[in-house]
Amino acid sequence: MTDLSQFPITRKWPAQHPERLQLYSLPTPNGVKVSIMLEETGLPYEAHTVRFDQQDQLSPAFLSLNPNNKIPAILDPHGPGGKPLALFESGAILVYLAEKTGQFMPLDAVARYETLQWLMFQMGGVGPMFGQLGFFHRFAGKDYEDKRPRDRYVAEAQRLLKVLDQRLEGRDWIMGRDYTIADIAILPWVRNLVGFYGAADIVGWENFGELRRVLEKWQQRPAVQRGLEIPPRG
Repeated sequence: MTDLSQFPITRKWPAQHPERLQLYSLPTPNGVKVSIMLEETGLPYEAHTVRFDQQDQLSPAFLSLNPNNKIPAILDPHGPGGKPLALFESGAILVYLAEKTGQFMPLDAVARYETLQWLMFQMGGVGPMFGQLGFFHRFAGKDYEDKRPRDRYVAEAQRLLKVLDQRLEGRDWIMGRDYTIADIAILPWVRNLVGFYGAADIVGWENFGELRRVLEKWQQRPAVQRGLEIPPRG
């Protein structure tokens, strides 16, 4: 039996299956990257809900795993060298899981680096910019009289959507025929932008036909449908 007792997070979220990878998350765009990846790979895992309404992310137990107080985070009892590995940052977790399972990352060196470049594109651009637009369009920022901040993020979201739309022209997925961690990272944010944030009209979603095509296909994947609901919000 794998002993995870050295990790304080397991005292707040006890592992019912300590031999499995432990996921601490919520079904947000960043959170579902990892749950979808786990569903796609078939790697056994146990999901724990980090409840923001109870400030779980600020608890000493969670901070012991991720001092940056963000989800998702994982604890893999079978990490490198057979030792447990605690890891946060969704992009890093995707890379780790791809390398651990040998799935959704090209073996060819050039294609691997190109996949990583698109992952970084999401981490550095798509996520932060779409998130800011969400704040100014749907949440507290919508009440600001000055609409210049909102318009700045609308313009940047449109620019990023255009980059993705052009990239997908003539391609099944970001990297071509092969579905990779680049798609798993980017598409939850696109879905959130036009769905939960309600920004489809303001960004001109109808103008991005290639991206709409791929998003629809992606949402039909059974692993995606399962991963989008994990873990339950409670």
